[in-house]
Amino acid sequence: GILEKIRFYLIKKLLPHLEDRRKYHQEFASSTSLHGVHNIVQTQSKTRKVLWLLVVASCLAIVIWQICSRFIYYFSWPTTTTVVVQYVENVKFPAVTFCNLNRFQAHAVSNLKVIFTIWNIVAGALQKFATEDKYSEELNDFLLGNKNFSIKDFTRKNGFYLNSSTLLECEFFGKPCYPQDFEHVFTEYGNCFTFNHNDLLARRVSLSGRGLHLIFDVQQEQFTDEPALGYTDAGITFVIHSPKELPRFDGLGLLTPVGTHAQVAIRQLKSIIQEYPWGECKPDIKLQYHKTYSTNGCLRECKARYIQDWCGCLPFILPGNGTECDLLKFYNCVYPAVYDIEIKGLCTVGTHNSTCPAPCEETEYPTTVTYSSFGGEKVIKYLSSELKKSPEYIRQNLVCIDIKYHDLSYQITRQQKALTISELLADVGGQLGLFCGASMITIIELLEYIFTNFCWMCIFLLLKAPEMPQWNNPSQNQPTHKEKKMGIQEC
Repeated sequence: GILEKIRFYLIKKLLPHLEDRRKYHQEFASSTSLHGVHNIVQTQSKTRKVLWLLVVASCLAIVIWQICSRFIYYFSWPTTTTVVVQYVENVKFPAVTFCNLNRFQAHAVSNLKVIFTIWNIVAGALQKFATEDKYSEELNDFLLGNKNFSIKDFTRKNGFYLNSSTLLECEFFGKPCYPQDFEHVFTEYGNCFTFNHNDLLARRVSLSGRGLHLIFDVQQEQFTDEPALGYTDAGITFVIHSPKELPRFDGLGLLTPVGTHAQVAIRQLKSIIQEYPWGECKPDIKLQYHKTYSTNGCLRECKARYIQDWCGCLPFILPGNGTECDLLKFYNCVYPAVYDIEIKGLCTVGTHNSTCPAPCEETEYPTTVTYSSFGGEKVIKYLSSELKKSPEYIRQNLVCIDIKYHDLSYQITRQQKALTISELLADVGGQLGLFCGASMITIIELLEYIFTNFCWMCIFLLLKAPEMPQWNNPSQNQPTHKEKKMGIQEC
């Protein structure tokens, strides 16, 4: 009874008569806002009907082709790059980290040349160094006899230092600066010192051609570096970087030899990269020990995590709060761990699916460096009397560095989406309007028409479906012997 009621309701209420359905199709074709369809229906001439049918079909084919091509282009995630030069009244000065190419005091390492090998192993946590096998026996003997030796304390105490004797002159934008304005930091060059390290108190310049002026005394007699393992040059190496980031020397350091005057002109370049899938950055990545994301900081933290998991300690040259590794751990575990990290690619850089993808925003400082001999004859004589050093000493130990902005501007390189959602919709709407005269209202009309016919089709199939057989319990359906005699049959 319920099925019959449903059938009756579908026939009487939801499924129109055949004549009504034909009338609905006729009215839709005559009144739809899709141009050209009413000409096919209302035109009496068969020739015109065929012509209008071909026109409408051709326009629909073109529209479908154009829309598909636009969607294919959109899902290829295209980008464009714009370059804008912004001029300002004042601009932030970058951080500059300085190191002496001769890392250790000569008197401290004269009888302890293994220190250079140890420091290369320590610095291997930042950048892989290769140690020669001929030093392994000497290194093992030293490690066994000096288990409590701290390379961190030794380097801080006996490495390059910055005071009034090594920093002879410091001036920033006409005002004097002092050694206490520099922050100590460990790099692969040992003790290094960063000027303008605090981003919140970052210094600014309001005039191009003026900036940081420094004169260093590298004191070649006091500091040395093992020629077999270290650097044979004498001078200052420095790197210009954002105050928000740590210095990175591998391939990026600028060298200034003794007896020269380096004029460094810098520009500020900001790069803004789109997030995946348009670009390679991931804006949701945060670093634990760095306020601002950078690939260098991410690599340091990645290496620190793996080394701490494998060795149970943390190299002091990497960020973290773990237990500091001793020399035996450095030699027996940390150094092989860094090798495995590089070989297995556990800390990768670049793409969105790497451990450390590209930052969404990055500031770089391209430089132009020119050199000249430091000091004329009068200047050499003046410095010689002031420092009470010979002219030969001044030529062999003094380094002069000037770092200044080329002009008060910064360049922004911005990666942008070549096609946004709104532009895609505008393209689709333009194609529909040009070839079919259609709009969003037309699409809703078509969807309503398709949905109505789909419902009618479903109702028609339901009405034509055969009745479901009744699978009743045989013990209940079979008549009893008494009912058969009485001629009673169950329907």
